[in-house]
Amino acid sequence: MQSIKRNILLNPGPATTTDTVKMAQVVPDICPREQEFASMMKGLREDLLKIVHADPQKYTSVLFCGSGTINIDVCLNSLLPSDGKVLVVNNGAYSTRAVEVCEFYGLPHINLKFPVDQLPDLKVVEKTLQENPDITLVYTTHNETGTGILNPIREIGALAHKHNAIFVVDTTSTFAMRPIDMEKDNIDFCMASAQKGLMAMAGLSFIVGNRAVIEVSKAYPKRSYYCNLYLQYEYFEKTGEMHFTPPVQTIYATIQALKEYFAEGEIAKWERHKRVFEAIHKGLDELGFEDVIKREWQAGLVVSVKYPNDANWDFTKVHDYCYERGFTIYPGKISTTNTFRLCSLGAIDVEDIEAFFKVFKDALNHYNISTPVKY
Repeated sequence: MQSIKRNILLNPGPATTTDTVKMAQVVPDICPREQEFASMMKGLREDLLKIVHADPQKYTSVLFCGSGTINIDVCLNSLLPSDGKVLVVNNGAYSTRAVEVCEFYGLPHINLKFPVDQLPDLKVVEKTLQENPDITLVYTTHNETGTGILNPIREIGALAHKHNAIFVVDTTSTFAMRPIDMEKDNIDFCMASAQKGLMAMAGLSFIVGNRAVIEVSKAYPKRSYYCNLYLQYEYFEKTGEMHFTPPVQTIYATIQALKEYFAEGEIAKWERHKRVFEAIHKGLDELGFEDVIKREWQAGLVVSVKYPNDANWDFTKVHDYCYERGFTIYPGKISTTNTFRLCSLGAIDVEDIEAFFKVFKDALNHYNISTPVKY
């Protein structure tokens, strides 16, 4: 197999992939309506359930073409009855995106905002549910990727169920990384994309959800054609195929990535992400950098780092210096604070982080940014 230049992506996805996942895309051309391909997608869908310990009698997975945002669109527009209301528990950019989807479709919703550097107040969440019995769908993000804060989904899900609402969670940046259990975590629907925790390619997204709720949603208002969850689910159930053309090569890569996920193992993979995360913190601590989120609130996957108070600091220049040497760092997503992000996603380990910090230190020295950095 030809060797492919290895870049270390410290952005929050797409993630660094193995060569075997890359090369899995080089296959004979196939019409995606062939039974052989439908059988492959069936196995893929079954494997996605295993990752979140979902009983196939109760749960199913539904595939879509697109980035992770398509999942937010699908769940919100498909799973709200005509007399229902959405509660978005919002403490970051990605739950804000869910609010924007609600606004775009004109869905009745409550944008329950909390500071981006704070955990949601569960008492406020419960009070909102008590005061609004028409809430039928509660939505939040597991790991707010803009900051790296880990939301208490198990507790929020319990509150949703107590008040007869379904619980939808954006697990795009935790699925196949942090262990998730649909039942124990009180999740009715979770979502992700192939290019993050599975360490495959962008272009394939998927929702794991409660089969009975999907079937009931057939009677809900039709707000989208391409992004209707029941329509795509029904087509898979009848034919084993996507309603519309699937991303063929991306599916081959995802199947290979799933093989590698199960070979590494859920716990071993999470332990690897944790040690990468610790190595990132160690490198930042040595240079004096500060993070935005309290350490005990971080999900173990994204570190959001404050810009230092140094006239010579220029994120773009530092990014470009690292990028030219095979390392990608990523700007922040907090409107009130200038930050950049370092992430422990992908097929990387501690030695990659140690190599990165050598280059990062060189970049700081090159641009006369004093260390330890000042605030």
